[in-house]
Amino acid sequence: MRKFKISSEFTVYDGLKELPEEVRYVMLKAVQARSNAYAPYSKFRVGAALLMDNGDVVVGNNQENAAYPNGLCAERVAIYHAGAVYPGMPVRFLCVTAASELRKVTEAIPPCGSCRQTIAEYEENQNSPIPIYFMGDSGEIIMASSLSDLLPLIFSKDSLNNI
Repeated sequence: MRKFKISSEFTVYDGLKELPEEVRYVMLKAVQARSNAYAPYSKFRVGAALLMDNGDVVVGNNQENAAYPNGLCAERVAIYHAGAVYPGMPVRFLCVTAASELRKVTEAIPPCGSCRQTIAEYEENQNSPIPIYFMGDSGEIIMASSLSDLLPLIFSKDSLNNI
């Protein structure tokens, strides 16, 4: 038996004004996308925005459905849209923001497990990290330099090659 330790490092910004200008612009696009989310059941709205390598911004928001689990998270809506419109183009970074109609969300809300797996696949395909900035509707913004900071032991195409 052996043990190993995994650690992650994050950058924490006090708010939108502290973000680099380019990141703040994209995060505000995510905030706009969040307001258009279709979340009549959870009342939890999420917006995502990707900055593509060509400078374009691709947005997504969560889309719920009465027949759970047919909905889709904002991050996956955005990243799948980017893959459809800009196949093979690298993503420079991702911004995510969440808000609730039922309470103030002041804690930074990271991508869920399914979204982490999807982002991991895109990172692997582009052979470079995708920094992820995430926040609630106010408060601190956390930046992970790569998906591997949020999901250090990923299931990847290499996992399938060992079968």
